Amino acid sequence: MKINHKHLLRSALTAATLSFAAFNTAAAAPTCEVDRTINFGGMSWESNLVLTDVQRLILEHGYGCKTEVLPTETLPALAALERGDLDVNTEIWLNSMGTIWDEALARGRVVRSGDLFLGGEAWFIPKYVQERFPELKSAADLVKFKEEFKDPEDPSKGRFYGCPAGWACEVVSTNLFNALELGDDFTYYQPGTGAAQKAALMSDYRRKNNIAFYYWYPTPLVGSLDLVELELPEYDEAKHKCLTDVDCQNPEPNAYPSNPVFVALNKKFSEEAPELKAFFDKNEVPLEVINTTLAEMEESGDESMDVAKWFLAEYPEVWTKWVPAEVAERVQKSL
Repeated sequence: MKINHKHLLRSALTAATLSFAAFNTAAAAPTCEVDRTINFGGMSWESNLVLTDVQRLILEHGYGCKTEVLPTETLPALAALERGDLDVNTEIWLNSMGTIWDEALARGRVVRSGDLFLGGEAWFIPKYVQERFPELKSAADLVKFKEEFKDPEDPSKGRFYGCPAGWACEVVSTNLFNALELGDDFTYYQPGTGAAQKAALMSDYRRKNNIAFYYWYPTPLVGSLDLVELELPEYDEAKHKCLTDVDCQNPEPNAYPSNPVFVALNKKFSEEAPELKAFFDKNEVPLEVINTTLAEMEESGDESMDVAKWFLAEYPEVWTKWVPAEVAERVQKSL
């Protein structure tokens, strides 16, 4: 039997090459610090939906983690974060949470992580409403115009669209409504979800109906509609602190401050996964970038995961600062 030494050599070299390639692939494949699914709080507003999916894509493709979103709203989400049912709440709006966040932090089971951006909140009317009623300039002026904002369910009162039920902004928005003594003349109407609120407001706006409402930004709605902020008294820290308290005894009218928005983590999770904590700690998005991203979401009609992929492809100069080079490379290869 004749032995083909060249064939054997080629076979050995091929096997060695495949083995080396397999080794390199195994070495390059990331291993998540947490050997379980990482749970995110899925709050229903657009910036949270998109940025949660951005974080998930980076964790899954860059760090080799498994992730899941559990639908919730702000206050239940914070309680779940403390319990450890959630690992990550992508957006905490500090001024809306007030003492609730401070108390959770003091109990020592949550940690503040990356400072995302400075958000804002206000009471709005469309510009066409102010053009109809030039004297309507402040939130306190609403009382004089209740007939113009008739509540379909109670025509004896006007309708004011407040913060969606269950959200942290509900406490401030309700206290401010009471501080302005609007209850005799207006219904404080709360849509069940952020999506329901947006749909109702967009529908009224398209029909040029008179509407007055609470909203926050950055959001596609504020960015895409021609709105006017209703004036509120100059911001006072002590008054605002009372407005954030569900038991505020003497609410007084007060402007909304700029609102720091940051990532919050379950403390135990942050200790189990220091590399992931370092990633979350660096999360920061320029306001103009998040505004452009949300405008893309509105114009395209895409779901949050598709918009998150668009963000990763469009703004590598933003998110690659959050991660080591090899993590960024893996994420970019996945797009």
